[in-house]
Amino acid sequence: MPGRTHRPVLLREALDALACRAGGLWVDGTAGAGGHAEAILHATAPAGRLVAIDRDADAVEAARRRLEAFGERAILRHADFRQLPLLLDEIGARTVSGILLDLGISSLQLDDPGRGFSFREDGPLDMRMDRSQTATAADLVNTLPEDRLASILKDFGEEPRARPIARAIVRARGQAPIRTTRSLADLVASVLPRRGPVRIHPATRAFQALRIAVNDELEGLSRLLEQAVGRLEPGGRIVVIAFHSLEDRLVKRTLRGLTRRCVCPRDLPVCACGRPGLVRLITSRPVRPSASEVRDNPRSRSARLRAAERLGATPGRAEDPAEARA
Repeated sequence: MPGRTHRPVLLREALDALACRAGGLWVDGTAGAGGHAEAILHATAPAGRLVAIDRDADAVEAARRRLEAFGERAILRHADFRQLPLLLDEIGARTVSGILLDLGISSLQLDDPGRGFSFREDGPLDMRMDRSQTATAADLVNTLPEDRLASILKDFGEEPRARPIARAIVRARGQAPIRTTRSLADLVASVLPRRGPVRIHPATRAFQALRIAVNDELEGLSRLLEQAVGRLEPGGRIVVIAFHSLEDRLVKRTLRGLTRRCVCPRDLPVCACGRPGLVRLITSRPVRPSASEVRDNPRSRSARLRAAERLGATPGRAEDPAEARA
């Protein structure tokens, strides 16, 4: 609901994983309302600087107000975090001390019915994180073929009833366009059978799937993680908070892959180069919110934090792991 207090998820755990210290240049690639960013700036005082990035212009303005007291220590950019290498080049930063990515949707977006991310209150079926882009969730729902809709629901929402839901959407839009969150949620719920009490609303997976599709949330994430690691100084850390299994599996696989940096030919049955990895894992298993945090902030219940530390690199050069594999 509007006015809800913003609570950054896994705040203490994120700061511990980042190993914040005085000074340095830090990155919050998904600034949202600025809660994590503010805490990082406090933890790196008096001279630490932070690049705070968000693709949502409203979030950038909210973070700007929250971080105003830090003056030039806070550098805000309205951009997709997948542009991180370019943004760092623009400010002349070869390496950074730590990077935080809090993936997924922000409380600012969820709490505004006009953004169309939630079905708890009726609103336009929008779901764009960056409202300068053209395609909305309504565009996808009302124009995509049934097969494509079913693929989105299955691949991005892990929805077991993807095909019947897609079929119902196509049938309904033939009578009238589906324009609001409530109408889509009610339609999805009408397709799914009720078997006793349910922990989550039956439309939750469908809304997640459409949101990911509208914003291309998984596209290029693995590549960005590799590039981000390449911009860390030795000993610098990357911390990623994911909120659903698709993101978490991708983060887990990418970070684990960066612990090994073999450059042997792909047809060689075993590694012969012995080249060390780029990172060591700080978290062997994902860090989850405590019971008290979930009680105080139910939106944190699905959060999973993973972290890795950059190992030593050749002095004077920020290395892109993808180039090392080429």
